[in-house]
Amino acid sequence: MLVFVALLALVTGCKEKELPKVQEKRKYAGSLEVLNSCGEVGSAAKMTSFLRRNGFDVVSYRNDLLQNYDETILVLRNPEWEGAQALAQTLQTKNIMKVASKRANDIDATIYIGKDFKQIIEPEQGETNDKE
Repeated sequence: MLVFVALLALVTGCKEKELPKVQEKRKYAGSLEVLNSCGEVGSAAKMTSFLRRNGFDVVSYRNDLLQNYDETILVLRNPEWEGAQALAQTLQTKNIMKVASKRANDIDATIYIGKDFKQIIEPEQGETNDKE
């Protein structure tokens, strides 16, 4: 009887389930887009320099249409990018959104700069070398 069940399974065939496509995991510094969403002139260029000094690859920066964000927001366009956590830590933000994006092949993440950006890019005030 057991042989009959096994033979029946072979004849009818077991169909394998199609696995969902997983986006490519990238092993590089990421492709980032930086948008000035706070309204302060030059903030996108300053954030770009800061991110590049910290090992991230900013491929574009410009002004956003909206310029009234209070806090910096990280939008992950490629949630499988392994540098996402390091970027969130560098930006000192928990404002993270994951989106399904056709741009994930070009851009791993977009940073919308908020009015809090100076706290992110400038070293802590008060740490001075006053030993003279």
